Amino acid sequence: MIKDYQSQKELRDSYDVCIIGAGPAGITLALRLAGNGRRVLLLEGGGHEYSQNSQSLYQCPSTGLDVYAAATRLRYLGGTSNHWAGRCRPFEASDFSVGPPVHWPGWPIAFSEIERHLPQAMAIVDLPADTGFKTTNASLDGTDFEADRFLLSPPTRFAQKYAKELNETEGLDVFINCNCVDLEFDRDTGRIATIVVSDYELHRERVTARHFILATGAIENARQLLNSESLVAGGIVTQEGLVGKCFMEHLNVQLGTFILKEGQGTDAREYFTTDAFVKEYQAGKGNVSASLVSEVRAYGRMAAIKSFFENLICEVGGEQKIEFITKFDCPGDGVIGTLIEQFPNPDSRVSLLAERDALGMRKATVHWELSPADRHTVKCIGMEMAKCFAESGLGFVRLEECVYDESVPLKVNPHAHHMGTTRMATTPEFGVVDENCKVFGVENLYVAGSSVFATGGASNPTMPLLQLALRLADYLNHQLEPGVGRYS
Repeated sequence: MIKDYQSQKELRDSYDVCIIGAGPAGITLALRLAGNGRRVLLLEGGGHEYSQNSQSLYQCPSTGLDVYAAATRLRYLGGTSNHWAGRCRPFEASDFSVGPPVHWPGWPIAFSEIERHLPQAMAIVDLPADTGFKTTNASLDGTDFEADRFLLSPPTRFAQKYAKELNETEGLDVFINCNCVDLEFDRDTGRIATIVVSDYELHRERVTARHFILATGAIENARQLLNSESLVAGGIVTQEGLVGKCFMEHLNVQLGTFILKEGQGTDAREYFTTDAFVKEYQAGKGNVSASLVSEVRAYGRMAAIKSFFENLICEVGGEQKIEFITKFDCPGDGVIGTLIEQFPNPDSRVSLLAERDALGMRKATVHWELSPADRHTVKCIGMEMAKCFAESGLGFVRLEECVYDESVPLKVNPHAHHMGTTRMATTPEFGVVDENCKVFGVENLYVAGSSVFATGGASNPTMPLLQLALRLADYLNHQLEPGVGRYS
């Protein structure tokens, strides 16, 4: 049953599992764990719809490169699936077998550990299990770039699709407008004893459960851990530790523009780096898309005005002379888009400000920067892409100077794919959670979502985070087998 905590203070005395965050990972876990006599609590800080009251809690300044956290992540039932575009691509075996060319290790689990959950994950986002991930074009000549393989979900809006199940699944309580404001760690037992929840009028109470799962996104998962004074006092969260560190994004780099040769058509082309490319250049992976702009598009309240002026400027050839608030491309331009892997880097991190939000929690800030290894990846992908594009007879690429000259600041934007802030590893030296997504040093606290990614690859994170959520659900279902830690 979905209840509004603002008006319905009807929490039970105790639960088997309490899940904090009702996005794709949280909803998937809740529905897999509920039933069979188990009591599951799913908490969502926002309501049924977008509200400034909730979204304002996502205000998160950034230094270095801009993350745009509050503008790209959504804080209400269904999470960011409410404006997800639907692109799905699974991880590859090489994502798990080849570690990054930096100090930090890769995944501590085998590829098979998530591969077996792919059919279920596909069904969750309405992709037919008997349909393979498809290519839309041929590969480029050579061994560096193959045709990309992906599928598009409708896209699935989790709050809408699973509304009936969230309301009717036996043993499942769902509370909206119910914010977790503290994790209370008991040093004697090594467990989270309770969490503190709050509505927007600062009414608070404690929740007891056998297991707790954080599923609030990479920035908020780290913020919840960093805000817990008892976890800090217990030595679980330390200044030297990795909570919040190794923040990763997929890089949206302006590689340049291209001109197609006559007869090549106008369809968009999607390419993906091969394992041979990664090995030869000791670089990261990347998707490169090449498409022709068919029309100027503008969005928001000023869409009509911006569209008028942008089209006018394109007609008179003055696009290089006038700068708008946002960059735009004129019809006929060949635009190169990218989704490029970033390597784990402890200097990119989520940390806390002294300032507190409306619920009394310290606000988060993100420092996001590129490492030399990231610049190397961008340069290799750009240079080799331009070369292969020409050698395949498609046309010619004009690279931005910042791509091949690393002394020039790189033009890069985020994809809103936040990852890595509670990374998975075999030991606390290199991560925050173990192979089962359990926080090191705490017996009953787990983390779900892309914050546990050891490496990000160049795949959109929704599919692998669902696979990992299904894997965690299997693990906890085993832990909660009859007679093993269940409440009577």
